[in-house]
Amino acid sequence: MIIFSDVNKWYGSYHALVDVNAEVKKGQVVVVCGPSGSGKSTLIRTVNRLEDIQKGQIAFDRQDVNAPGIDLNRFRSRIGFVFQQFNLFPHLSVLENIILSPMRVSGLKRSDAKAKALGLLERVGLSNKADAYPGQLSGGQQQRVAIARALAMDPPVMLFDEPTSALDPEMVGEVLSVMKSLARDGMTMMCVTHEMGFAREVADLVWFMDAGTILEKATPEEFFARPQHPRAQRFLSDLRSH
Repeated sequence: MIIFSDVNKWYGSYHALVDVNAEVKKGQVVVVCGPSGSGKSTLIRTVNRLEDIQKGQIAFDRQDVNAPGIDLNRFRSRIGFVFQQFNLFPHLSVLENIILSPMRVSGLKRSDAKAKALGLLERVGLSNKADAYPGQLSGGQQQRVAIARALAMDPPVMLFDEPTSALDPEMVGEVLSVMKSLARDGMTMMCVTHEMGFAREVADLVWFMDAGTILEKATPEEFFARPQHPRAQRFLSDLRSH
């Protein structure tokens, strides 16, 4: 579904992504982990062109992400993206947040969009919050609304950029359980997260990044029991002592 080929990105003279080669297969859950500043969020944001690259190629479902003349809105409608800070529209109700894109981008009738949104709210455990506003919800509830909003476009892929890092610890579980249910249903997912329990339990592959490079790709069993790269060994040892 997603192929990175010799991907490089610079911010001025800072080399943020260095010769990244990797792929996410259909139905796979890939967790991207590593220390802060390692390029994880930059990498995931290149998939839907929130960040542009200067060299290399990214293919999404066989389409060149950086092809000239690409219809970005239509392209992005096929990639669900869940942000660290929720990014809900504060002046719209939960229901209006979810039905906006299906109506505007996909041309869905309001009644159909509403029925779909209510089904998704039930799925994320918030069927009683359709008329609430984001400011009336906890962080965990807002993030679950954000997931429902992304799912409303029926994307073949979901990207999660540190979806729990802005949450109080007691709210993390409710968001991770929704992500786990998506994984069980076969959703292709790429997740940047510090939640190593989630990686161990749900991921098909773990990519470990540092200094803009993927230093290790392994199954969770291999990565947590027998990390190969010295930097990955140090990262896990620091995590355990912490």
